[in-house]
Amino acid sequence: MPKRVLLAAPRGYCAGVDRAVVTVEKALDLYGAPVYVRKQIVHNKHVVTSLEKKGAIFVDETDQVPEGAIVVFSAHGVSPAVHHEAASRSLKTIDATCPLVTKVHQEAKRFAADNLQILLIGHEGHEEVEGTAGEAPDHVKLVDGLDGARNVQIDPNRPVAWLSQTTLSVDETLDAVAILKERFPNLQDPPSDDICYATQNRQTAIKQIAPQTELVLVVGSKNSSNSVRLVEVAKEYGANNAYLIDYASEVKEEWFAGVETIGVTSGASVPELLVKDLLEELAKRGYSDVETVTAMEESLLFALPPELRKDLKAEIGRAHV
Repeated sequence: MPKRVLLAAPRGYCAGVDRAVVTVEKALDLYGAPVYVRKQIVHNKHVVTSLEKKGAIFVDETDQVPEGAIVVFSAHGVSPAVHHEAASRSLKTIDATCPLVTKVHQEAKRFAADNLQILLIGHEGHEEVEGTAGEAPDHVKLVDGLDGARNVQIDPNRPVAWLSQTTLSVDETLDAVAILKERFPNLQDPPSDDICYATQNRQTAIKQIAPQTELVLVVGSKNSSNSVRLVEVAKEYGANNAYLIDYASEVKEEWFAGVETIGVTSGASVPELLVKDLLEELAKRGYSDVETVTAMEESLLFALPPELRKDLKAEIGRAHV
């Protein structure tokens, strides 16, 4: 068989990432540099470096932002404590939290208001998990992986519900929920899916491609949960090998031995430019036949944060005076 590439669709930027990146770009245009950003706006090395060159300054905590300055909160969301700290320092905040993460925050608040214990399925230390848990710290217990589901302890006399991080493996989350329901038969479900459409769709696409490949290359950063999950899903569904790379230059010669069909996809925080670079690199190695495999179409868009829209509107109004 000739060498070929199966290119997954959908791939790359999701609506929440696009909104977050454009938020920082528009803030830089409107207010001028520097604009501070708490944590990486999205988990992608190239995106962060590009925004730094334009004048964004990334910090770990709000106390590193000068008093009265502008700070953007990342797509992964923040806890109420972070909002309070920003207010105490008179920071002008722009909240670029993905609306699908905000939805999970609202579910946590609602469950906590009903005095439910909340089992939050997610990865310890991930910013999204910290933000969601911070909405109801006295109610949330983290369930990290299947071992976490087997070992978490709750008060048997109080009702319990589960929520999840938005960027997990769909299959693994369902397995964790099955274990929890076996242990706690009265476990309540969230009102709707917490794993976001983009994570699910990118996993569905790679599930279709992986069985036909010897090698899958996922463009994405190592701290990107949804990108790491794509590598895992590719292996689970039949790819002999799967690797996560930030840039095309990271591919290794030995990966291609005996490989006829390569699957290519990218995480939800990856610009298409990096995928094009990889396809060019693969073409140089003889993999120039590229077939796009479309699992579904995506059309979702999110409006920019209201605080930024308001200032943009005012600026347009001034320009017309």
